[in-house]
Amino acid sequence: MKSVIAENLVKTYDKGRVRALDDLSLDVEEGTVLSVLGPNGAGKTTTVRILSTLMRPDSGSAQVAGIDVIKNPEKVREVIGLSGQYAAVDEILTGYDNLVMFGELYHLGKKQAVLRANELLERFSLTEAAKRPIKTYSGGMRRRLDLAASLIVKPKVLFLDEPTTGLDPRGRQEMWGVIQELVKGGVTLLLTTQYLEEADQLADEIAVIDTGKVIARGTSDALKKQVGGERLEVVVEQTHVAKTMEIVSAVSGNKATLDEGLRLISAPVSTGSAALFEVLKALDSAGIHALDVGLKRPSLDDVFLSLTGHAAEEKKVEVAEKKRGRK
Repeated sequence: MKSVIAENLVKTYDKGRVRALDDLSLDVEEGTVLSVLGPNGAGKTTTVRILSTLMRPDSGSAQVAGIDVIKNPEKVREVIGLSGQYAAVDEILTGYDNLVMFGELYHLGKKQAVLRANELLERFSLTEAAKRPIKTYSGGMRRRLDLAASLIVKPKVLFLDEPTTGLDPRGRQEMWGVIQELVKGGVTLLLTTQYLEEADQLADEIAVIDTGKVIARGTSDALKKQVGGERLEVVVEQTHVAKTMEIVSAVSGNKATLDEGLRLISAPVSTGSAALFEVLKALDSAGIHALDVGLKRPSLDDVFLSLTGHAAEEKKVEVAEKKRGRK
């Protein structure tokens, strides 16, 4: 069963001159995670805002948990949770007061709001900081509290719009753990991100969008193969470049390429660390000392360069959204 269905969504700004969504269609199976991967301005936030009833599309249709987003937005809000790119909490209030306030806004009643607030504070390891003002929280704590607020009503479907934006590596790892726990509990999740690694960790499937449309969809492994998988990279002294290119080509089974400025020799490989070991062994036998050697996994820019012919960069859509305070 599909928990989220979007069909032919179109959204424009600046009297139609900027097309944020261009006939976008996607769906999410119940109890799974779909990661919407794309650069700034690709249409990720616009998609989430439409599906969470914060914005109406110019055309197209969408359903969440079987409810029409356009015809019955109030009913949709009863079954979803939403956490945006920036923590939507009151910095003057304490963590506890924020969650109780959200509970009352969702008409839980004072007693139930208090019970739910305490439950979420414990679940997100915020009990010790519950009585502190939010302005004293770290970035990771704020993000956890924001996510907790989105779970006040125990949603069937959760929308997370770049939930780890601005977090350090440790904070990102902590957030991933929280999200994985939610999914194990049966929540259907649509996650937007700019990080291929994040989608890799969390998603059952990935939808790559660019200029407002889905340009590729599949599992992480399938997309990596489409991009070309891992690349073996070797840096050597100028005098050894030609021989090293021969070795890398032979080991990888692919023609090696050279970045002359960096003396960087690279080629796609399918055997990972085994290819790395073979190259090191061959270089040693040839008496060549590698200045640097390693395996490079596809980055977001690699994915977009392969799929679209351009790198991930800010586009006019994002600029238009920022002007309207929608970013």
